[in-house]
Amino acid sequence: MSETRAQAVVWFQAAGCTGCSISLMNADYPNLKNLLLDELVPGKALILRFHATLMGLTGQPALEVLERVREEEAGAYLLVVEGAIPTGEDGRFGRVGDIPMAERVRELALRSAGVVALGTCAAYGGIPAGAPNPTSCVGVGEFFRREGIGIPVINVPGCPPHPRWFVETVAQLIFNPSAIGQLDEVGRLRSVYPGLIHENCPRRADFDVGRFAASFGEAGCLLKLGCKGPYTSSRCPTHRWNGGVNWCIEAGHPCLGCCEPEFPDFPAPLFRKVRAEDAAAFYRRNLCAR
Repeated sequence: MSETRAQAVVWFQAAGCTGCSISLMNADYPNLKNLLLDELVPGKALILRFHATLMGLTGQPALEVLERVREEEAGAYLLVVEGAIPTGEDGRFGRVGDIPMAERVRELALRSAGVVALGTCAAYGGIPAGAPNPTSCVGVGEFFRREGIGIPVINVPGCPPHPRWFVETVAQLIFNPSAIGQLDEVGRLRSVYPGLIHENCPRRADFDVGRFAASFGEAGCLLKLGCKGPYTSSRCPTHRWNGGVNWCIEAGHPCLGCCEPEFPDFPAPLFRKVRAEDAAAFYRRNLCAR
């Protein structure tokens, strides 16, 4: 029997609401216990070294764990960043201990084996970076570009992302490291974000025959009520949420486009149909390359 090798994970929370952590805790299969105690793929498992929300330690003792892992397991741990990086006013808008979040992420990334930006805030800036963005928040990839940090970043966007998207991304990275070369133009694994919600929407037939809902509760495609499904790549229709019970459009609510780099500014106002000029710019900027 082969020995199980544990992949150490440091989970760092920057500017966000902790919703991505909560989503992971709601994972159905593998659930959180399976994810942290069992093999994720044959012969390989995860070991969570640091997570400010889930760990028992708080304050200075917790920070000492973070420093110890950074020093003693340099080059061996996977860094998961949740939340955007505040860069304004020399990082004064967000600190962990007495050190700015941006500096913490830089130090942890430079000694990591790889970086996963979990959630739209970490991937692209998300809600903290929405206009007018007074804290100058950016996503991890953009922060690395500004700092000249050449470490690749794997994005797992969503507000929050479905727990399966994180599990599948990490499983591919530790089982097949070459998967890092299979990213789309906005840094997501193509196998995890394979196509538009519009392509698998249960209301697609309504769209095809031009049957559009004029108000909430009506039958028909939700495009005129602000649905961003034609512009959003994710597997919400197939994975669904809360153990596969439901998801936005099936519940009668338009897709908000939360997996895309432009969220939340492009989808706003949320319940307004996307204007033709905005849609054209969006397609030129993103979808034509897919």
